Amino acid sequence: MKLLTLDFETFYDTDYSLKKMTTEEYIRDPRFEVIGCSTQMGNAPVDWMTAYPGRLEAVFKKLDWSNIAVLAHNTKFDGAILEWKYKVRPAFYFDTLSMAQAIHGLEGSLSLDALTQRYGLGQKGDEVINAKGKRLADFSAADLDRYGGYCSNDVVLTRKLLDALRRQGDWHFPTGELAIIDLMLRMFIRPSIALDSAQLETHLAQVIARKEKLLSKVEEVAGKDALMSNEKLAVVLRGLGVEPPMKPSPAALKRGEEKLTYAFGKSDLEFKALLDHDDERVQAVVAARMGVKSTQAETRAYRFIGMAKRGLMAVPLRYYAAHTGRAGGDDKVNLQNLPSRTGDLSLRRSLIAPPGHSIVTCDSAQIEARVLAYVAGQWDLVEDFRRKVDIYSSFASDVYGYPVDRKAKAIDENGKEYHPHKLEGMVGKEGILGLGFGMGGDKFCLRLKQQAGITMEPEKAAEVVQVYRTRFAEVPKLWKQAQRAIEQMVKGYTATIGVGIKLQCYPADDFGPARIALPNGMFLRYPELRAEAGGKYGVEYKYTARKGRKVETIYTYGAKVVENIVQALARIIVFDQLLGIDRWMGKQGIGTDEYLNVAMTVHDEGDAVAPDHLVEETEAAMLRIMSTPPKWAPELPIAAETGVGKNYADA
Repeated sequence: MKLLTLDFETFYDTDYSLKKMTTEEYIRDPRFEVIGCSTQMGNAPVDWMTAYPGRLEAVFKKLDWSNIAVLAHNTKFDGAILEWKYKVRPAFYFDTLSMAQAIHGLEGSLSLDALTQRYGLGQKGDEVINAKGKRLADFSAADLDRYGGYCSNDVVLTRKLLDALRRQGDWHFPTGELAIIDLMLRMFIRPSIALDSAQLETHLAQVIARKEKLLSKVEEVAGKDALMSNEKLAVVLRGLGVEPPMKPSPAALKRGEEKLTYAFGKSDLEFKALLDHDDERVQAVVAARMGVKSTQAETRAYRFIGMAKRGLMAVPLRYYAAHTGRAGGDDKVNLQNLPSRTGDLSLRRSLIAPPGHSIVTCDSAQIEARVLAYVAGQWDLVEDFRRKVDIYSSFASDVYGYPVDRKAKAIDENGKEYHPHKLEGMVGKEGILGLGFGMGGDKFCLRLKQQAGITMEPEKAAEVVQVYRTRFAEVPKLWKQAQRAIEQMVKGYTATIGVGIKLQCYPADDFGPARIALPNGMFLRYPELRAEAGGKYGVEYKYTARKGRKVETIYTYGAKVVENIVQALARIIVFDQLLGIDRWMGKQGIGTDEYLNVAMTVHDEGDAVAPDHLVEETEAAMLRIMSTPPKWAPELPIAAETGVGKNYADA
């Protein structure tokens, strides 16, 4: 397969730019114009082409795209231009931005300029500054020559950067991860999910009505100053299952005292993060306190409505958004925090299949709980998963001291059907899903309130925590093993973590920061991992994450590292399964006007669009593939659940 490195230069001005618009919005805007494009086929000389009418189309038409892989830095942008504007469909996509995200995502800027300087590959130019506000017709021949030189230099740097990122010493960027990057890019570049404008308008009206009703209720119950009073706001947030963020009191620090106060300011990052909380009620309260005009739910609805007018829903996912490898939202659209299937479904209903197609979903069931049991060597729990025991009911039975069947049904005095063990079952579920990573009683109380709407006394919550740690004693042992591994890495030694699978841990060296090797060839990285005296436990272990100019110190410990490992392994399993589904789909014969693709992924779920005549085959294939354990953990019992619908809520 041939490698084509390319870079598009496009019109932008003060009001029309990627700084103010999403990538999808910018490219689909009527103001969009290509100024020119530089390309390099393999190691041949770079070719700059101005985008005079028909020129790029003629050049692209001569190429056999079925045998070409395209490379760019931020391929989401250049690939979308290639396919949306020039109707070109390459065989594969490489993206140096995504690769760098996995390797250096915690270490600073990932711009082409910053990365090429890091690797000593050359210097990026700044000619793009002089192009602001200029249409193609506004450029002189000399201007275009300079712009072409700038663009061609970017192509050369991107090609060099690919080589630097693909191989570092004896380590090679895993081929499977390159395929995952390609798959995630295609979710954006080749969209197949439509948006229902009428349903979105309905959803927006419901969101606004709920916000107004909530704020009115808060004012009625807590008083008109509820959102301005720190103490009252803290009470409101706790009532919504959110522990108010805290920070050192500036006034107390001036007096030489250590005292915490509520972090409710506009510049307090933890408080600002609540604007993106899963619960719309939390969003509304925080937005009102901060004086923000719209909640995140409103903003997303408006954005979806705009996208619906422009075309199919381009699904923007950021590869390696977390250092565990988890995907995240991108392009100001985060599909990872859609309202849950047990909540408001109006937004989910707006995601619809094109005519003649259906949405097929497949969710990896309890994947993190299964992986945790396997890594810890909690073999009785692993066997229960294998025998398809209802783990939630089983754990609830241990908690309450009597047999619990959360699926049992009964008839009340009015002849209405109900679940007599519903509450116990929810406690069992949240315990299994939440207590494996060191959570204490207080946080478990908050989890129950937030996830299940259950109020539990702290004493009872502490009891549930103890039952979990006694019943699944190998899990706390794994936390301690991970804690020892942190200590060893800080001291400059190697260590191992795990029982069902053993993961090698390395201290910082010439290759990179302290890290844990994963079975797919990637690493969990902990830049500047160190021990610092002081804190609650005498010594605290911390590492540093840099995002642009922001530097964040992150506190870690054994149970937290175990959580990182479990999330990373679960992510590897799910994304490898998505690749398997993608390969299966590639072998099916479909018509030119049909879609059959992995359209998006949300957490541990794969979502596909399939023509109606292939729905049953697609569902069966997805279930089979997502129920197959990975080669590196063949005894890990994996299970999945599928659904089919004309919209995402019904699937």
